[in-house]
Amino acid sequence: MTKGLVLGIYSKDKDDDLPQFTSAGESFNKLVSGKLREMLNISGPPLKAGKTRTFYGLHQDFPSVVVVGLGKRSAGVDDQENWHEGKENIRAAVAAGCRQVQDLELPSVEVDPCGDAQAAAEGAVLGLYEYDDLKQKKKVAVSAKLHGSGDLEAWEKGVLFASGQNLARQLMESPANEMTPTRFAEIIEKNLKSASSKTEVHIRPKSWIEEQEMGSFLSVAKGSEEPPVFLEIHYTGSPNATEAPLVFVGKGITFDSGGISIKASANMDLMRADMGGAATICSAIVSAAKLNLPINIIGLAPLCENMPSGKANKPGDVVRARNGKTIQLLITLTRRGAHPGRCTLLRTHLQSQGHHQCRHLNRGAMDIALGSGATGVFTNSSWLWNKLFEASIETGDRVWRMPLFEHYTRQVIDCQLADVNNLGKYRSAGACTAAAFLREFVTHTKWAHLDIAGVMTNKDEIPYLRKGMSGRPTRTLIEFLLRFSKDSS
Repeated sequence: MTKGLVLGIYSKDKDDDLPQFTSAGESFNKLVSGKLREMLNISGPPLKAGKTRTFYGLHQDFPSVVVVGLGKRSAGVDDQENWHEGKENIRAAVAAGCRQVQDLELPSVEVDPCGDAQAAAEGAVLGLYEYDDLKQKKKVAVSAKLHGSGDLEAWEKGVLFASGQNLARQLMESPANEMTPTRFAEIIEKNLKSASSKTEVHIRPKSWIEEQEMGSFLSVAKGSEEPPVFLEIHYTGSPNATEAPLVFVGKGITFDSGGISIKASANMDLMRADMGGAATICSAIVSAAKLNLPINIIGLAPLCENMPSGKANKPGDVVRARNGKTIQLLITLTRRGAHPGRCTLLRTHLQSQGHHQCRHLNRGAMDIALGSGATGVFTNSSWLWNKLFEASIETGDRVWRMPLFEHYTRQVIDCQLADVNNLGKYRSAGACTAAAFLREFVTHTKWAHLDIAGVMTNKDEIPYLRKGMSGRPTRTLIEFLLRFSKDSS
């Protein structure tokens, strides 16, 4: 079978006469009697990080060889950037190389581990992914494999991490008429059950949601003809089945029109991904099950649409939460801080607290503050923050801590008709007042709210992700779970 080969080369160091190949690159260069180095030298200036150069006819097994620039060999954790620069360079370079092979319509590529097989695998699998489920004309599917007999275990781990993020990307990118609450739940059930036998899935219908008196969740769902679903997933990996679980809560608005406070039509189609919270937490749990982590995890995702109709929420309406607190809906759209999302999330907060003693990870909105640079984290636990931060340095999918000041709480509890408003008093700090609103419904000692609005899409900011829904921060959540499991064992 015709296949391509991706090999890495470092930037020239002060002590080097020439840029140095990786060990795999050096071996291949010797195999072809130095021709790779020779052609590289005459083909142009030294390769910069993330750039590629393709050579043909060097070896009968690999008619096309793509050399990729890895940057400095010494690149490590950058304290200013809060990530491991070397790993990020590998991800970006390998992704670029694999795409070159795909453009040549070769069905298979072998990838140089570049000194970090996990990062190389992530670059390959993330970089080749493109949502084309509904297209007749598709790009050639390229199978990426590790070149040589290096660290296969690390490579497979990288494939698993990247596949988890790609599952979230697929869920988020799918159009809302395809990815309904019911369909979302079915896909997660299929993936989780095939990942591990230590799993349970409960797809709760509207009648169950009504029995649970989830008034705020139902108030968001009632404007749509599409029935809501409360998805509850369990992974019991701990030898002690009664050990307190880690609970992930994911916002699952499968389409957010804004309801009666309807959004502008420009870019409204992106609101098919307003269930990104549910997509990333469910994908992370599927990945944890594949890793067979020795911990217990529960995932909760209230899934519904937010649509305008004669039955929809109206601005000024008051709804009652499961714990009895009342909420005045000052607005029905999710423009500044995911307001219907707040209602679905808080319903789920209360569900989790009523039944499980656990730690929390949840999510909401933040594009103005951080853009696509990092996921915003609001938490009452420095321990939880440090674990998330350390995980994000490893994955390159960064997080940034945001304030949970009383200053913001006062803006949501100063309410004319109910106990709390679903909107802060002032235009500014919408993400902070969203977190303050959620805090009013959380009683557990350790919890975090992750706001992923800014990282929902990728234009060109992350070079190893194509344009579209990003699936972020799935890999950071998987790494967090991996580290948490090691601490717990």
